[in-house]
Amino acid sequence: MKTTITDRSGLGCKFENGKFVFRLFSSHASSIALYIFDEYEDPNPRIESMKFTEDGIWEYSTNDDLWNKFYAYSLVFPDNEGKKVENTDYLIADPFSRYVVTINNHLQHARTLILKEEPFKWSDRDFYPPSDPRDLIIYECHIKDMVAHPSANTYVQGIYNDFIQAETGGMTHLKKLGVNAVEFLPLQKFAYYEPPFDHMTETGVRNTWNPYSINHWGYMTSFHFVPETLYASDGSFKHSDISGHNANAHREVKSMVNRLHGEGISVIMDVVYNHASHYDLNPLKYTAKDHYFRLDDAGNYVNDSWTGNDISTAAKHSRELILESLIHWVKEYHIDGFRFDLAGLIDWETVEMISAELKNVKPNIILIAEPWGGAYKPDGFSDRGWASWNDRMRNNFKGYDPEHDKGFIFGNFNPHVNRFAIENGFRGSLKDHEHGLFRSSRHALNYLESHDGYTLADYIRIVLEPEILNTEIKDIEDHTTLNEEQMRICRLAALSLFVSQGITMIHEGQEYGRSKVIRHTDVKDSRAGYIDRDTYNKDNETNWINFEHISLNEELFNYYRGLIELRLNAPALRKAASDEINFKVYQDPLHVTFSLEGHGTNDKYDYFVSINTNPHQDHEIILPEGYWELLVDDQQAGSNTIKSVESSYMVKACTGTVLRKLRVNKA
Repeated sequence: MKTTITDRSGLGCKFENGKFVFRLFSSHASSIALYIFDEYEDPNPRIESMKFTEDGIWEYSTNDDLWNKFYAYSLVFPDNEGKKVENTDYLIADPFSRYVVTINNHLQHARTLILKEEPFKWSDRDFYPPSDPRDLIIYECHIKDMVAHPSANTYVQGIYNDFIQAETGGMTHLKKLGVNAVEFLPLQKFAYYEPPFDHMTETGVRNTWNPYSINHWGYMTSFHFVPETLYASDGSFKHSDISGHNANAHREVKSMVNRLHGEGISVIMDVVYNHASHYDLNPLKYTAKDHYFRLDDAGNYVNDSWTGNDISTAAKHSRELILESLIHWVKEYHIDGFRFDLAGLIDWETVEMISAELKNVKPNIILIAEPWGGAYKPDGFSDRGWASWNDRMRNNFKGYDPEHDKGFIFGNFNPHVNRFAIENGFRGSLKDHEHGLFRSSRHALNYLESHDGYTLADYIRIVLEPEILNTEIKDIEDHTTLNEEQMRICRLAALSLFVSQGITMIHEGQEYGRSKVIRHTDVKDSRAGYIDRDTYNKDNETNWINFEHISLNEELFNYYRGLIELRLNAPALRKAASDEINFKVYQDPLHVTFSLEGHGTNDKYDYFVSINTNPHQDHEIILPEGYWELLVDDQQAGSNTIKSVESSYMVKACTGTVLRKLRVNKA
């Protein structure tokens, strides 16, 4: 029988019938003590023994007033449990915490804060995410990257506040660009600090992998109900500072979502339920290791996620935590959707329950899978109505490795890809066509750049000039400025993405050809000054968006703005049925041309699209009868007519075009 909202165990601290009730799951513990503090650093806590009830749940209740108090648990395990458990003398916070206070180091030493949920005055009652996800144009970004550089022009009042108040960066930039959805890299409380580099910690971990000793991206979640307190107005990134003493982070996230909704922008959160933080005092690890995590026969963590410890999502309390925390973010913070990191590691029953329960709360909930991790499952997610990152379209169009795998936009076919597979990419990578994945283009989230890997512009730079990978960049502005060939392929890539059926996603800085060059800092990094593909650990100008650099490639920025405007005003370009897309036969396989009928999407126009990736050959296209409005050429893009065209049009080498014609409905 499937778990429902009503038959869960009520873990965490609850205020029930005038009592505070504490419930913690730990089936192997021999005793558990509850420590209650008046202050985070209170040296004289009140200590209460927990009572074992049933099914591995320990409980304590009291009539005392505990509002604004702090608590944590001390767990003792029998010596014969071996690797089923993780022993520690440190206190462990509640895995179901709604508020936590932490200290800025790799262990965090979290304690749960008992606060009443504050009433919040929402003004977004009339806002709903689109019922068809193909109406979304998603901007994936790290919230701090969008406000940390001085060019963002913020008031430095905390990352959440800065995002909505920045004069140039943050929300202002999203509005200027014209997107209607933002997807934030993880905002749930995570382990920002990793162990000191090349130093053995008290828990027996030596950091040999990360000289920066931080995890900027946040894919190491510690507390799934709690917003990251470092980003609050009272947050601090200074080592050993304490954060989370109040509800500022919670209040400011709500204000940010409320303002974004007021601008018509949906809010999607990147969430991590496939693994947990590995280096802090993570409560899942220290309360019930063999329940929350997948272990091998020897009791070691399974590592199919390549991140250290895979969560057993099918376990009762893992599933409970996943479902309750997601519902909490939707109800309490009005979040519109989630992108699930390495979702291939989430079991199908939990996936189906996420769908059912979140749609019950918000019918238009946006559910997006990164459909790998342990197994590759885009078809399975599509069967269950989820969208997935379309890596097949990404790889076919751009390629996977700039040194060894050039894709279609470079006038090249991967040996395993033919013309029909490329055409199907424009259809939305449909299952019943060549190289397909999805049963509907509603499930294809198309992208050419994400937080992982090289930026799209860097990928193009490397393909055209491979030696740049081993060249130290001395002048960042000169390097960022695109030359004519780079610019042409950047435009062609953008156009190919924006005329593909499905959901469109771009990553921060893609719109102006950003380059991720490792900045020189106090950290000894032998690759400083070189292009980077994995910037998860760099909370510096390597990642921070320099909005002044937009002017270096302003024509590309304007091209993206125009494509966004066009796509939002042209339903046929994003959600046409397969039989409304008709590909034309041209002799050059590098020239893909198709017409789009608009009647099925209530678009008043029909469209004609031509993508010529041949770097050496112009191609003439023959247009159906009538006058056509040119909307996109090699220099401009938008929903306004550039000029009128009849009979034919010449598409230059390594460029594309979009034309439209007002449809005359026959009686």
